[in-house]
Amino acid sequence: MKIIIIGGVAGGATAASRIRRLNETAQITIYEKSGYISYANCGLPYYLGGVIKDKSALTLQTPYSFLKRYNIDVFVSHEVIKVDTKEKKVCVKNLLTNDIFFDEYDKLLIAPGSSAIKPPIEGIESNKIFYLKNVEDTYKIEDYIKNNRVKEVTVVGGGFIGVEAAENFIHKGLKVNLVEKANQVLTFLDEDMASFAHFKLKQYGINLILGDGVKSFSEKGAKITLNTEKGCKIESDLIILSLGVRPTTDFLKDSGIKLNARGYIEVDENLKTNIDDVYAVGDAVTILNSKTNKITTIPLAGPANKQARIAADNIVGNRVSEYKGSNATSIVKIFDFAFASTGINERVAKAEGINYEKVIISASSHASYYPGAKGLVLKVIFDKDSLKILGGQILGADGVDKRIDSLSTLIYKDGSILDLVDIDFAYAPPFGSAKDPLNMVGYVADNLINGTLKQFDNSDIDELIANHTKYNLIDLRTPNEFILGSIPRFKNIPLDELRDRLSEIDFTKPIYVICQSGLRSYLGSRILREYSEDVYNYIGGYSYYSFTNLL
Repeated sequence: MKIIIIGGVAGGATAASRIRRLNETAQITIYEKSGYISYANCGLPYYLGGVIKDKSALTLQTPYSFLKRYNIDVFVSHEVIKVDTKEKKVCVKNLLTNDIFFDEYDKLLIAPGSSAIKPPIEGIESNKIFYLKNVEDTYKIEDYIKNNRVKEVTVVGGGFIGVEAAENFIHKGLKVNLVEKANQVLTFLDEDMASFAHFKLKQYGINLILGDGVKSFSEKGAKITLNTEKGCKIESDLIILSLGVRPTTDFLKDSGIKLNARGYIEVDENLKTNIDDVYAVGDAVTILNSKTNKITTIPLAGPANKQARIAADNIVGNRVSEYKGSNATSIVKIFDFAFASTGINERVAKAEGINYEKVIISASSHASYYPGAKGLVLKVIFDKDSLKILGGQILGADGVDKRIDSLSTLIYKDGSILDLVDIDFAYAPPFGSAKDPLNMVGYVADNLINGTLKQFDNSDIDELIANHTKYNLIDLRTPNEFILGSIPRFKNIPLDELRDRLSEIDFTKPIYVICQSGLRSYLGSRILREYSEDVYNYIGGYSYYSFTNLL
């Protein structure tokens, strides 16, 4: 059996090695457009920043090592320019010699990945504008910085690559501008959670420009200027464009392989295309969002590797494997903080018309009395009717990864928000708390469901301030905490004084309470519920409010 694989990075290389493990006699050939195979593209920004110092660490395999270990022929700098599914052959161009030849297959796996979006903007062909998509891009940027005494960089785009590149240019000692057309970076987060990322970027010296896109580029000497749609002029020594990706599938347009309107390859649950013996995986395919049950695209390495294993099983034919979709679980580091997400966010839940509830808590990464505890913010949304967890977002300096992975596992198994009440999480003071933050999310949700707790959020703040005489607005923090910052019109009554100051509260009016993290205000709300049912606790606490409203 002759198997040809188009693309030799995450999906293609993983599938090839899996096929070899299942079938020792199959003839396997990989054609990869770039000059490298199975490279660590997620590590490219960290090499630029000097965090990864060894250049060879980026290239996990070489054509020679792949041949010796797996007996697989790998041709780098070879681009498949056409696929003939009727004759079962591919047309290949050697990019080093420009020679063109054909190769026949019995089974074909397409894993071409994606390419950087290059919009038709005036000045975009400048040699001072770069992309960061593959190893070659990385080395070009590195050489340009070395050879041109670069001091200032402008990054356009606030997705994964954009924020990682911005951070690593800071590590390199450069001045950095980050421009994002949307009102937030990291759009997999809700805007409230992204506000913490904005703080971190600014804290470390990045000039962050949000809500403004690129109009044009212009050059003057060694400098290049980004002209924004709102009239700003940002001058720097080089520009990194990170405006998203598009599937690398132009070569398939006359192949008979079904593509959607955006050029993505349509596959079934077995990763098979509409053409017999042709499979596809990775950034260029459509997949199922496991929470919305809608077809989408998720260009992440994790799903690509899982798809590759499944496609390999089906190509070899030893068993039938199915891809069950993705939660789009992801995590990104911004200096000393991690930002993670799984499932759908609140914005998607609203767009889908889902009847949902949310829990937001501020917590510590481990027992607060043990040295080194770091703050965490957790936001989890769940279906009000079924109580199934829909998604979660977590940020903080420590312990983010293990908790987002726990949430992802529960979502994958259709877990209930109340499962978080019962799950045992590993506890010792250096690692966690006796009541893990995820347990606390479950407790809060349980209180919401059974009516023990009522909450309010940012959407209520403007009304409360504007019509403050209609409400009791109470801040239960200490005077020292209150003086450092508070919500306008909220009165400071420390929790420990609350029972003695009940006379200051008009119980004919609704009562809204807040504290630093949400715990004291919950305790206060329970005291006040003895006198009124109309008591509401601010979700997330003042620490959450200060980031989402004041920064």
